[in-house]
Amino acid sequence: MVSVFELFTVGIGPSSSHTVGPMRAGLRFTHLVAEAVAGDWSRLAGLRVDVFGSLAATGSGHGTFDAILLGLQGCDPETTLPNEVDARNSRLAQTGMLPFADRLIGAGEFPGEVRCLPFTEADMVKRPLTVLPRHTNALELTAFDRDGAQLAHDTYYSVGGGFIVAASDEEGEAADGAAQASQGAPSGAPAAVHAFASGADLLELAGHTGKPFWRLVLDNELTSRTESQIRAGVLHIYEVMEQCAANSIDRSGFLPGGLNVRRRAHDWFLKLKEMDPERKPEFYQEWVNLVALAVNEENASGGRVVTAPTNGAAGIIPAVMHYALNYVPGVVAEGQRGRERAIVEFLLTATAIGTLYKRNASISGAEVGCQGEVGSASSMAAAGLAQVLGGTPKQVENAAEIAMEHNLGLTCDPIAGLVQVPCIERNAIAAGKAINAAKMALWGDGEHRVSLDEVIQTMKSTGEDMSHKYKETAMGGLAVNVVEC
Repeated sequence: MVSVFELFTVGIGPSSSHTVGPMRAGLRFTHLVAEAVAGDWSRLAGLRVDVFGSLAATGSGHGTFDAILLGLQGCDPETTLPNEVDARNSRLAQTGMLPFADRLIGAGEFPGEVRCLPFTEADMVKRPLTVLPRHTNALELTAFDRDGAQLAHDTYYSVGGGFIVAASDEEGEAADGAAQASQGAPSGAPAAVHAFASGADLLELAGHTGKPFWRLVLDNELTSRTESQIRAGVLHIYEVMEQCAANSIDRSGFLPGGLNVRRRAHDWFLKLKEMDPERKPEFYQEWVNLVALAVNEENASGGRVVTAPTNGAAGIIPAVMHYALNYVPGVVAEGQRGRERAIVEFLLTATAIGTLYKRNASISGAEVGCQGEVGSASSMAAAGLAQVLGGTPKQVENAAEIAMEHNLGLTCDPIAGLVQVPCIERNAIAAGKAINAAKMALWGDGEHRVSLDEVIQTMKSTGEDMSHKYKETAMGGLAVNVVEC
């Protein structure tokens, strides 16, 4: 089963599939090389990096090439902070020398002395029109010895949400190393105490056990972590989400990348604080919009975010959780205890739904369009909110279905390959859809014509039918119809 700590991971913006995944691939490759050289780093003489498909096509705007280089230096997205990213990128630009795995060697994880290689982004081979059979987000990494013989080689696929799959994986399992050491939780996916592969399975389990979706997920998580570890880890996830929004609100000016997109969260916050100091219910939508914009502006600037379930959709769940924690009377009345309960129930419910999208369709914009990212996040958020509002399992499933049904066909065509337009505003719109979907579901009794499983299958088939131009290739839609400058 997919863990809450795999769907929700701390990483660096602006993209989980184009930044976080490639960084993890580079990091994983350092271990392969370390095994080959066995402590004698003088054996390492050269590198080759081939980048394919969507990773190559929009990699510049998504920070892909820098992320690969960071991974090859031993950086991981969970613990590497933006200031270290800036420092390493600046050093590499100045020297042209890549200190291979120096972060791990310096920490004592690998023995031996650091080997610096003349390698930068300019040395990468970029093949945007070549799509490997398994996935459009692919990169090949090769290391050579002094005689030009191959020391290590593997192909990595960034399949969405920061998950990576290596060609060398015998079972083809995701090897993302996403469990958060900083959360005090051991790594590894939970065992399937309650195995489910569909929304129908979830409903059957809920009916049989009398447990809501979040409790089923918690039971699975308890196979590899204590309840206190789970709760602390989940609360930490939300703390990072909150800090991400707060960091963004403190910043003004323009986002990087050359589009001259103005940051709005700072000015919006000041205006809202003046207009609505008491946080009245009639202003809830403005605050929800603010949180969504703030998180995604921070993501777009390469800040520290939580994949939820991807970076491009990272603002939706925090924005809807802001509504749950500040505008649901029962939660507000319980104070801190109510907040913590709502956070745990919301994110574990969202995990149940996110697991179905990852298992039965895709959360990769490069594979199925933005419906796989923003649509999945909106569906997960709707389910989480429906649970916090007191919905039954049928109503929670209905909320998830409604939200995705009205995100079907959403394309991924960011201008200049930057996760800015239309991505930032799209998060706010999708958060509003999630809130509305949850409310609509609770007005009903849970019975509805289209099931969540049917809409997930429809999303998958729609993504398969969608032209490649609209799947993060910068070859169609806004990416070609809007002048960049």
